[in-house]
Amino acid sequence: MYQKFFRATTLVATCLFLISCSQFNANDPMVQKVYEDGKNLNDWNLVGNANWRLQRGSIQADFLSSKLPSYLVTKVKYQNFHIYTEFWADSQTNSGVFIRCQNPEKIDAVSCYEVNIWDSRPDPSYGTAAIVDIAKVSSPYPKAGGQWNTMEITANGSQLIVKFNGVETVNARDEKLKDGFIALQYGSGIIKFRKFYMKPIN
Repeated sequence: MYQKFFRATTLVATCLFLISCSQFNANDPMVQKVYEDGKNLNDWNLVGNANWRLQRGSIQADFLSSKLPSYLVTKVKYQNFHIYTEFWADSQTNSGVFIRCQNPEKIDAVSCYEVNIWDSRPDPSYGTAAIVDIAKVSSPYPKAGGQWNTMEITANGSQLIVKFNGVETVNARDEKLKDGFIALQYGSGIIKFRKFYMKPIN
């Protein structure tokens, strides 16, 4: 009985902690709800051959009919912004949020900043909640598999910040990319996004 109470209390405390760690207010009139709860995909273009679809309130993909990853890419460019998203992944998922992409038809970690979602990456320092080739995460490495997670991404000038489940994992500076498109990646496993909010930073 005490163990059950302890687990329940810990879970509630963790949820409250994660909520309090986020300064993102979805009701702020400046927030753009680029995607929310399975309404539509009108703000995205499809690149590649994954089975991206709306299912049970989420954008989902779990099958790829080619060797190259697939992406949902925004139709407009963004410069400085704060992103809040909720996603579910399994332990084999290879996904990510790509920001400031220069070419909306060619998405990669060279012409974008890749905020990774990949628990099983061979080099885990650039795995989940890292920015590939820009900012590593430290051990114990963040893990997303088998649960709903939150990710917040701030790009403000050269400053790049990532928070994963309320914990800051990356705070770095890079001058390479000033603005660009945003893309959601599917490479393997299962990925679901149920919210994707953005607030411009002036």
